[in-house]
Amino acid sequence: MLAHYPDLNGKSVFITGGGSGIGASLTEGLLRQGAKVAFCQRSDASAFCDAMQAATGNRPLFLPCDITDITALRAAIAQAEAAHGPVTVLVNNAANDQRHDSLAVDEAFWDWSQAINLKAYFFAAQAVIPSMQAAGGGSIINFSSISYMMGNAGYVAYTTANSGINGMTRTLAREFGPDRIRVNALAPGWVLTQKQKDLWVTPEGLQAHLDRQCLKDPLAPEDIVGGMLFLASDASKMMTGQALVIDGGVVVTG
Repeated sequence: MLAHYPDLNGKSVFITGGGSGIGASLTEGLLRQGAKVAFCQRSDASAFCDAMQAATGNRPLFLPCDITDITALRAAIAQAEAAHGPVTVLVNNAANDQRHDSLAVDEAFWDWSQAINLKAYFFAAQAVIPSMQAAGGGSIINFSSISYMMGNAGYVAYTTANSGINGMTRTLAREFGPDRIRVNALAPGWVLTQKQKDLWVTPEGLQAHLDRQCLKDPLAPEDIVGGMLFLASDASKMMTGQALVIDGGVVVTG
């Protein structure tokens, strides 16, 4: 049971990577609020859109797009605005946490990782900010991760981008606060999406992580939805430049 935010009803929302993993739960959560949701990703999401329409009575708009192609990303956002009106909620969610050996990273891999995990976030924000300015405000939610806070090894390009997202979030919040555009980061812990289960979850690794959590239940994609809805809605209208951590209590800040 999620809180209901009446101000999200009818709102034009754009989500990157909104048809799978955490993104699919974010899309569903917004659809259930009555939002007009458009999302992009590379893989086909037609079946997901059918399922969402059947489950919620509200069909999302799927726009095929590789977010590393900035021209294509801008075009997808323009299509979303043509269909649903000016985007006033942007959720930068798409990411790739591929594991890698630091000494084996070459320039091409580094650039690819930054393009997915950081560069696309900025240019998606740049594309929607004029609409938000004209509308009198908006909310940008940049998904990060607790990985860089933990100093995790095994994916330095990813954790570097995660940390960069926080810097970008704070600067954009400062720059566009006078336009009532709020910019916040959301940092999940280890969320057990199907991809994580298929590639990286082991019984030993999961138990070691749960031992570090204050709350001993594994995180599921739906556990992240409530925080995202709060940041998207007017319930958080005086919150900007912040990082909201949802990780079961692995990292503590303050």
